[in-house]
Amino acid sequence: MNQAYLVDTNIILWAWHEPHRVPQRILDLLGTDAEFHASVATIWEISIKTALGKLDTVNNVADALISTGYRILPIEIEHAEAARQLPLHHRDPFDRMLIVQAQIESLTMVTTDQSFSAYDLAIA
Repeated sequence: MNQAYLVDTNIILWAWHEPHRVPQRILDLLGTDAEFHASVATIWEISIKTALGKLDTVNNVADALISTGYRILPIEIEHAEAARQLPLHHRDPFDRMLIVQAQIESLTMVTTDQSFSAYDLAIA
């Protein structure tokens, strides 16, 4: 079975709109046949930032993710409850959800955010 990954929101947005910002190691990884997941938290974050005028991106984020091969990872009760126990090294609620989802689902996190390394988490 292929390795499975959860991709950080910034990486998804950069890959869509500013691929030059994505490190080559991540571009190479995204080009493989590995299993890539995008969280519902990512769709929610993008929707909020778009509504606030802080972001201009695709109209239907979920469809765009699915059409580019991502599996959508729902937010489960277990994920929401686990966020309470997560140390406050990182305070962004969307990133905190991604961290607990990656931990619980045994997914490797694809990110350039150095603060993720403060957690017990596999990072690509």
